[in-house]
Amino acid sequence: MIGKIRTGLALTYMAGASAVLVPLQVISMKTGLWPETVILKIWHRAMLRALGMRVRMVGKMETKRPLMIASNHVSWTDIMALGSLVDVTFIAKSELSGWPLFGFLSKLQRTVFIERERKRKSGEQASEIARRLAAGNAMVLFAEGSTGDGNLLLPFKSTLFGAASMAIAEGAADHVVIQPVSIAYTRIHGLPMGRQHRPIASWIGDMDLVPHLSQLLAEGGLDVEIRFGDPIEFSAKSSRKEATRLMEERVRELMLQSLAAPHPAR
Repeated sequence: MIGKIRTGLALTYMAGASAVLVPLQVISMKTGLWPETVILKIWHRAMLRALGMRVRMVGKMETKRPLMIASNHVSWTDIMALGSLVDVTFIAKSELSGWPLFGFLSKLQRTVFIERERKRKSGEQASEIARRLAAGNAMVLFAEGSTGDGNLLLPFKSTLFGAASMAIAEGAADHVVIQPVSIAYTRIHGLPMGRQHRPIASWIGDMDLVPHLSQLLAEGGLDVEIRFGDPIEFSAKSSRKEATRLMEERVRELMLQSLAAPHPAR
C-alpha cells in the first residue's frame, strides 16, 4: 500500500515537473536565452528526487576540451545521475529515442543516437560526435556498449572510441581528452547495498522500462556515487585499443573504490 502511494505521488511530481520544464527547454533551444543544460539539470534533479535517489560526486570533470567521458553503464538512471551534476551531452543507443518522455527529453538534450547494427551509419554517427567534440561539448560514452549488473564491469569496446580518432583525422582537434568516470549504486535506504541488491538499480538487456521504473518508484532510497578519474590525452599517435584498455582499467578501479567503501550521499 505504501509503495503504491509513493508511486502515485512520484509520478504526479514527475509529470508536473516535466510539464513546466519541457516547454522552457524548447524555448532555450530555439532562442538561446540561457544554456540548454540549465533546464536539463533541473529536470534531472527533479526526476531523481521523485525516484528517491541521491547522488554523491567524487573528483571533478576535466575542464580541457575536446572532452570525451568514458563511463560504465548500469541503468537508464545513469543519465539523470550524471546530467544532474555536470554539463554533458550523451551518446546513447538508438532505442532510447523511441521511449515515451525519456526519448523526447534525450532529443531535447541533443543526444547522439547510435545504431550499432547498421554499419553504414556508423561513420556518419562518429562524424557527428567528432563535430560535437570539436565544438566543445563534453560527450559521455558508455563504453561497455550495454548495461551491466552494477557488480562487474563489462569489456570496453574500442570501436566506440572511433569518434575521438575521427575528430583528430578531420582536423577538428589535434587531441581529445578522455576521462574515466564510474557510476556505482552503493546504498539502499541508507545501508550499504550488497551484490544481491544491485539488480534493483540495474537495467539489463531487454528489460522493459515500465516495470523497472515501477520497481524504483516503489522502492526509493537509492544512493549513487559518481567518481571522476584522471584523464589521458588521445592524439593521432595514440593507440585506440591501448586507450580503451586503460580507460577500462581506470573505470574498474574507480567503481571498485565506490563499492568497497560506500559513503552516504548528501
